[in-house]
Amino acid sequence: MGKYRFETEDHELFRKSLRKFLQKEVEPSYDNWEEDRIIPIDIWRKMGEMGFLCPHVAEAYGGLGLDFSYSVIILEELERVGTSLTGFGLHSDIVVPYIESYGTEAQKKHWLPGCVTGDHITAVAMTEPGTGSDLANIATTAIRDGNDYIVNGQKTFITNGINADLVLVVVKTDPKKEPKHNGISLLIVEDGMAGFSRGRKLNKVGMHAQDTAELYFENCRVPEENLIGDEGKGFRYLMEKLQQERLVVAIAGQVASEDMVEMTLEHVKSRKAFGKPIGSFQNTQFKLAEIVTKVEIGKTFLESLIEDHIAGKEIVTKVSMAKYWLTETAKEIASECMQLHGGYGYMEEYKIARRYRDTPVAAIYAGTNEIMKTIIAKNLGL
Repeated sequence: MGKYRFETEDHELFRKSLRKFLQKEVEPSYDNWEEDRIIPIDIWRKMGEMGFLCPHVAEAYGGLGLDFSYSVIILEELERVGTSLTGFGLHSDIVVPYIESYGTEAQKKHWLPGCVTGDHITAVAMTEPGTGSDLANIATTAIRDGNDYIVNGQKTFITNGINADLVLVVVKTDPKKEPKHNGISLLIVEDGMAGFSRGRKLNKVGMHAQDTAELYFENCRVPEENLIGDEGKGFRYLMEKLQQERLVVAIAGQVASEDMVEMTLEHVKSRKAFGKPIGSFQNTQFKLAEIVTKVEIGKTFLESLIEDHIAGKEIVTKVSMAKYWLTETAKEIASECMQLHGGYGYMEEYKIARRYRDTPVAAIYAGTNEIMKTIIAKNLGL
C-alpha cells in the first residue's frame, strides 16, 4: 500500500536487509514451525545478531538507540510472513519497554543486553484462567518474605510462554488494597526459579507456530531486586504502556489486510470461471473495491497515529479506535477474501486459509475490542 511518510533512505535499507534475512532464514522454515507448533530458539539469536530485536534499546545496553519507526518496519515485515511471528514484536515492543522505562540501572545492565541479542526471550503474564479484561481482580499474589516475594497463582494464554526465560508477571503484592488496582505490582520471574513451572503448550485455532502456554507459580521465591518500578504501581505502568501495545496490534491487523488484498487480486486475475477471469465479474470488482478502500483508509489513519506516537503524544482514544477497527476490518477481509478464492481458499496450502485462522484472535488480545469501545465511550464523557 505504499511507504509511510516518515520513511527515509535509512528505513528503506533497513527494510531491505530485514526482508532479505526473512526470505533466507524464516520463510523456508515457517511451514515446519507451524507443524511443530513452536519457533526454534536459534532464530531468536539470529534476529538479535542482525539488530532486529529491540532496536530502540540504548547503545549503552547493546541496542541501536533507534526510534519506534524502525520497530514499525520490523513489525510489518514479520507480519507479512505470518502472524505466528508475533512473539518477536511482543518481546521487543511490549515487554522490554517496561524494563527500559521502569527498571533500575542494575536491572537494565543485567537484562537488556540479552534481550537485544536474543539470549533472553521475554513474555508478559497478565491473563489468568478466571481473569482476562478485569485486570484489577487478578488472583496471583506476591507476598513479601524478608528480601523476597513468594508468588502463588496461575497465568494462561501467555505468548512466548514456552520459550521465555524472563517473564514479567502481574501480581497482587497487597491483596487487601482498595481500590484493588493499587495493590498490583510487576515482577520478573526467571526460568529455573524454584516453584515456577510451565503447563502445556496450548493448541490454538491459528497462530500455530507461536508458543502459547500456561504458567504456574507455587511458593515461587523471587528476590526483591526483580521488582519492576515501585510496589503498588504496576497497574499504572500497564496503563502507560498499553498505548504502544495496542498500536503494535493495529499495525499487524493493517498488514494482514494488505497481504490478503494482494494475494486475492493475484488470484482473481488468474483464476477463470465461465471462460473468463473471476476478476472480470462485477461482484468480484465491487467486493475488492470496497476492501481496498477500507485498507487505504486504515493505512492513512494508522500512519498519523504512528507519527503522533513517535512524537510522544497521548493518543489512547485513537489507538483504541485503530486497534478495534483495524482488527475487525481484518476479520471481515479474511472472510471476504477466502470467499473470493472459492474452494481453494479452504485449502491449507493457500495462504488465505492461514490468514482466516490467524486473524480473529487480534480482536481478543491486548484488550478485547469491546474494551476498546468502552475506553472510547469513556473518553467521550459517556
